[in-house]
Formats: sequence, structure tokens, C-alpha cells
Amino acid sequence: MGEGDACNVRIGMVSVSDRASRGVYEDRGIPALKEWLDRAVATTWEAVVRLIPDERELIEAVLRELVDEAGCCLVLTTGGTGPAPRDVTPDATLAVADRVLDGFGERMRAVNLQYVPTAILSRQVGVVRKQSLILNLPGQPKAIGETLDGIFAAVPYCIELIGGPIVETHKDVVKAFRPASAGGKG
Repeated sequence: MGEGDACNVRIGMVSVSDRASRGVYEDRGIPALKEWLDRAVATTWEAVVRLIPDERELIEAVLRELVDEAGCCLVLTTGGTGPAPRDVTPDATLAVADRVLDGFGERMRAVNLQYVPTAILSRQVGVVRKQSLILNLPGQPKAIGETLDGIFAAVPYCIELIGGPIVETHKDVVKAFRPASAGGKG
């Protein structure tokens, strides 16, 4: 399930961090994403990874590239979602979006508020670009896992609704929800 595997489920992972992209410290966002997805996703998938600084134009370009050229059906970003001037990940994500899925941002904040009161400061968003779902996650590994635990049940069906591939999950980690009318067990 690493880069180079040939499959139709490609997941983009973008860690947005000035310091990690310069090598000041080791990025922990991408490893946290990979570890969670390795446990949760039953379908064979391929990671397409980018580690970039907090630069809006670059974030926009990478998101377009991962969807338009790399064919990722899901793109997960980590970092850059707060109120600080350099936190521009949501702004870049909204700039490349075809549609905003407000429920994802609302749910991510609600999940994170169970753990830290500063989650109210988050500007996380979920959007659709073409046939891809893009979600902004927090930057801390623990918060990444907590957020994915709280939202991922809706992700596979969303990907199907926007024309992406079928993504199955390991039910002991997260049970993907599909309405009975869509052939799911509800």
C-alpha cells in the first residue's frame, strides 16, 4: 500500500508546515495519516504524499495536482487550519473547491471540542473538487486520529456519491455508512 502500487484508490496526503518542510523538525502528520488509514481502509490504496510550507498558492497548486493529475479520490491535509496569519490551508482549499460540504467542518470541530477547548478556533473545511473529497485535518497526530475516528464513517459513501471508487473499511476500526437505499446495510 505504498507509493507505486497500481490501484484505483489514490489518497493524497498533504502536510502543511513551514518548519517541517524546511527540515527544522520531522513531519508527524503524514505518518499519522498513513497509520490510521492502514488500520481503517480495507480496499487497496496508494498514498500520494506532499510536505509543503504554509504558502496559499502552493497549497492550491498541490491540491489541484493531486485531484486533476494524480487522480486522488480523497485528499487529506494536516496543519494550517487555525486563525494565525500563516494558517491558510482552508483558504487554499476553498479556492479550489467546486462545492463546500459544511457538515464535515462542523463535525470535525465538534469532535475536536471533546478534547480541547481551542478547537473552536479551527477553520477546517470539507470540499468537493471534481470527483475528489478534500478534508482539512488538524496538524497534531493525536488530533488527526480523533478527527478521522469521528468523520470517516461518512467518507466512503461521499466518495461514491461524487463519482469516485468504492472504498471499503475494516469494520472493527470504522464502519462505513451506506444507506439501505444505496445497497448498504444502513
